[in-house]
Amino acid sequence: MKQKTTLLLLIVLSITRLNSCISSETDRPVKGLYISGDFHQHTTYSGGNYSIGHVMEASNKYGLDWWANSDHGGTRENWGRASGDDLGTRVTWTCAGIKPLGSPQEAENAGFMWRWQSLKYYSFQDILLWRRLFPDKLLLQAFEWNVPGHEHANISIIANQFNDTNENCDPLAQFEYMFDDEDNDTTGGLAFGWKKGNFTGKEKALEAAKWLQANYPLQTYVVPSHPDKSGGYTISDFRDFNNAAPDVCFGFDAMPGHQKNATRGSYDLEDTPYGVVMDGNKGATFGGAGVFASKIGGVWDALLSEGRRWWISASSDYHDDDDFYPGEYQKTYIRVTKRNDAQALIDGMRSGDRFIVTGDLITDLNFKIGTAVMGKTFKTNTKYVTIEIEVFDPDNTNNNTYSEYTNPVINHIDLIAGQVTGLISPSSTDYTRDNISNTRVIARFDATGGLKDLNGLESIKWTDPGNDWKKMTYRAEISGNMYFRLRGTNLALNTPEEIDGAGNPLPDIAEENSAAKAFSDLWFYSDPIFVEYLSGKEDSFRPEKNPDF
Repeated sequence: MKQKTTLLLLIVLSITRLNSCISSETDRPVKGLYISGDFHQHTTYSGGNYSIGHVMEASNKYGLDWWANSDHGGTRENWGRASGDDLGTRVTWTCAGIKPLGSPQEAENAGFMWRWQSLKYYSFQDILLWRRLFPDKLLLQAFEWNVPGHEHANISIIANQFNDTNENCDPLAQFEYMFDDEDNDTTGGLAFGWKKGNFTGKEKALEAAKWLQANYPLQTYVVPSHPDKSGGYTISDFRDFNNAAPDVCFGFDAMPGHQKNATRGSYDLEDTPYGVVMDGNKGATFGGAGVFASKIGGVWDALLSEGRRWWISASSDYHDDDDFYPGEYQKTYIRVTKRNDAQALIDGMRSGDRFIVTGDLITDLNFKIGTAVMGKTFKTNTKYVTIEIEVFDPDNTNNNTYSEYTNPVINHIDLIAGQVTGLISPSSTDYTRDNISNTRVIARFDATGGLKDLNGLESIKWTDPGNDWKKMTYRAEISGNMYFRLRGTNLALNTPEEIDGAGNPLPDIAEENSAAKAFSDLWFYSDPIFVEYLSGKEDSFRPEKNPDF
């Protein structure tokens, strides 16, 4: 009885503290139609050290417009509302007098709860509470899926979550029960008519993707987490997922979390010498971005060269004090048609009109070719197109409290171009090819112009119309179907141990990482714009299933 009384007092104190923060909250205006968010954060529901309330407060504090609670699938011990270093306690389900449902856990995990139950009855109820506390922010219930045959991916299904008459996350709980690789409960879902998947390993993962495509194609996303961290994904896996569920599986995390870890991104390099890191399926971060996205002509470019609509994101993967809080360092900006609307957010994710950034290096971006913005296709029968770029580099302090470098200035921006040659058939030997040779930097912009890089490319001076905007225009020659994307950084070419003479980020292995070091090495990446050259030939690079193409 004493334990339960203590628990209730902790909850009351926590909610009192939450209410006190509401009056001090200020509304951060959204610049343009982009809203910033975070896919990936953990609480004491699954291995984090802080309560779900603490993490919700932090996500709001650091200016995010939307975020998703994404604790792990499988099974866990603690009640995330009442447990955390912020509350000074850990409250197990047994201590709280809450009985786990479904198949019993093995003896050493007795009293642990399957994630489908905590999603359905507990975590989502916390999300509903915090939506009321932060009514101008968009909060999603998600979870980090243990993907059969692979590693992790973030997933949310918004169906029912915003139902005015019966808000619930039952579809998400059902998916976790059916397809999470660490949910071995075989009885708990029977009362709801849920059935476990029919396969194992990678076949089960594809079964899950197809289930989402069939049942919730426009109300869900699957974003592989830190995909180049552990070797759990290859490019053929991404092709398989995108083929099976193009409306659901349309991108991966390009910038992993754990950016202030001693090994940036928390990548384990001990058993992967540098050569293996570069040539294998996993690797170090490069300026904070994983090798899949940071390497020109690498995995991401190989996917784009097929014409795949495959987008990038960045998330905190917040667990504890060794990590940046959500929004403190990384943000994913997504263009939406309506603020604070879950369906508009999911539609914006799928559209590809987004960019990712660290350290608030930029906070707005206008990038277009003709009438096409990021994620879209501009059709032309001319041999040249005009590319227009505007970036907003705010002249104010970011969230860096770890050094005096608090107002970074963008040094240069690269325009990267690649050829689109068409989808590769699963039966082709090229289906496993994870590189493309013709992607390259075709233009670089900076404040002065005239600076030549290692390859002889001369920078072009941007214009500065004032109000913290930088403006660039470039006339590009079109040679068949193509795509164009951007990257930018605060670093000058040839910065030792950070960036080479051609503008490429170097691997983050030269010295031990820290929060201050991460804040000194900042980048942004944009999604691409496609150009279709109307030469009279039939277009051959659009996957037929995706209606957005």
